[in-house]
Amino acid sequence: MNTIFLTAWLTFKKQRTVLLTLIGYQASLILSFGQGPYELKTDRELTLLGVGALTGITSLVLEQQVKPWTPNEIALLNRNTINPFDRSATNKFSVTANQISDMTLLGTAAVTGLLIIGTKPMRQDIKTLGIMYLETLLLVNGVQYSVKNITQRTRPYGYNSTVAVAEKLDLTTKQSFFSAHAANAFATAVFAGEIFQQYFPYSRLKSVVWVGSLGLATATSVLRYEGGKHYPSDLLVGTAFGSLVGWGIPYLHTVKNRGNLNRRLDIQPWSNGSANGVYMQVRVFSR
Repeated sequence: MNTIFLTAWLTFKKQRTVLLTLIGYQASLILSFGQGPYELKTDRELTLLGVGALTGITSLVLEQQVKPWTPNEIALLNRNTINPFDRSATNKFSVTANQISDMTLLGTAAVTGLLIIGTKPMRQDIKTLGIMYLETLLLVNGVQYSVKNITQRTRPYGYNSTVAVAEKLDLTTKQSFFSAHAANAFATAVFAGEIFQQYFPYSRLKSVVWVGSLGLATATSVLRYEGGKHYPSDLLVGTAFGSLVGWGIPYLHTVKNRGNLNRRLDIQPWSNGSANGVYMQVRVFSR
């Protein structure tokens, strides 16, 4: 079998130009082939949105069965009944940490939004990406709130004697497992990293996006622990579940036949010390 290749060498004076050219070339490549890395299918979207909505409704119904602690019941709570792995969280409480955790959670969503709006290929697929993200949020929150209302686990601050009883009389005191903040933060962070690397597979910014998004998600989880809102096990399960959904939704929407183009295209930066450039090779056809 003989394979015909089309090869090109582009030379630039500055490394920054190489990086911008790589990103720009990938963007034009997506546009020229008329399709991004993701696609919507009516049956699949109706199913995912339906499941997300159903779990959300279920969580609301289950919440009606949750009764807040009374002052007398709170007085009987004993931190020694908590397993050793989680017990340290019962000594934590910080209003400031909880407020900052809200901001870091919003930060993960802001990063995702900026990536979509700020890059042309992703911006042109804003409908597809928007629906995918909506499905992600519906599934994450529908499931985790349903689990919260089934397990009715008391939050760590409920066992903390330094926290005012009035703080513990709210319904949410019995909604510890598992962490909504961790689940949403990691679902969003993984979603952002996945879609960026699909649109820009050769970009040096991939690691920046991943580290930045996951860093915000990790900070969110740590702050929820320091704030006395969650046990380590709440956060670990939230992290795992959120990450799974954040990865799974993009995976389900990936265009399956784009692999042919990826296998035919090879694009790499090069440098000989005095000049920098981009090497591109496309396999035209085989015979």
